[in-house]
Amino acid sequence: MTVLLFTLLVWLVSVVVGFLGALTGLGGGTLIVPLLTLVFGVNIHYAMGASLISVIATSSGAAAAFLREGYTNLRLAMFLQVATTVGAIVGAFLVTLVSTAFIGVVFGLMLLYSAYLSGRLPPEVATTGPPDKYAERFNLNGVYPAAGGQQPYQVQHVPAGFAVMFGAGVVSSLLGIGSGALKVLGMDRIMRIPFKVSTTTSNFMIGVTAAAGAGAYLKLGYIEPTVTMPVMLGVLLGSMLGAKVLVRAEARTLRIVFAVLLALTGIEMIYKAVTGKV
Repeated sequence: MTVLLFTLLVWLVSVVVGFLGALTGLGGGTLIVPLLTLVFGVNIHYAMGASLISVIATSSGAAAAFLREGYTNLRLAMFLQVATTVGAIVGAFLVTLVSTAFIGVVFGLMLLYSAYLSGRLPPEVATTGPPDKYAERFNLNGVYPAAGGQQPYQVQHVPAGFAVMFGAGVVSSLLGIGSGALKVLGMDRIMRIPFKVSTTTSNFMIGVTAAAGAGAYLKLGYIEPTVTMPVMLGVLLGSMLGAKVLVRAEARTLRIVFAVLLALTGIEMIYKAVTGKV
């Protein structure tokens, strides 16, 4: 395969990955690392380095549109970013201490969980219940656009969500992804935030989390321009297109297709890691 053909194919795949990543809030890195590793034969560390840069692009491409539409809870994102950034720094120290086989197995399990999360499609209903004292103290509650106008919601279980975000930061640097799956889990399932708010806030957060780990990858020499550039440009374009679709249409079919693709890739990733082919 020539360099030109390799670059073009990686770019095209990255556009699709960025589009689907923006729709689900999982980030393009969830799928780009196994595709680079399994399909294009890129070393997993270089694939993770390219993924981290692409995650920053994904967040940059989608965040502006989501903020403009009024879905992203900016105050909550900045509050939780403290936990994810510290976790990302911890994960960056761990990346050189574990084997590629271990990373491959963990990544495969992460893909399977992401597939489960992506395919559930919970109802878009604001949570009601007693207010969380930390949410009120830090003014984390908000509103989001709904069919009947602006719908208020209350953030729940802030300490538990904060702990999940720390773990998401560790996973982000360790696996070279934005760890959007854990972020969506923490906000949607634990903090009881409406799904579209969780997705859009996750998209805003993943770029900052990835940036915290990208510096360590750059220092380690795992940022390869010939791989990183087409991935970044493709994911950026795809994420901008995905952001426009998400705020205007239901994405049930795409989410199900993405979930199936994640599951199959996760199984393949685990098999390759166990058999020493990663």
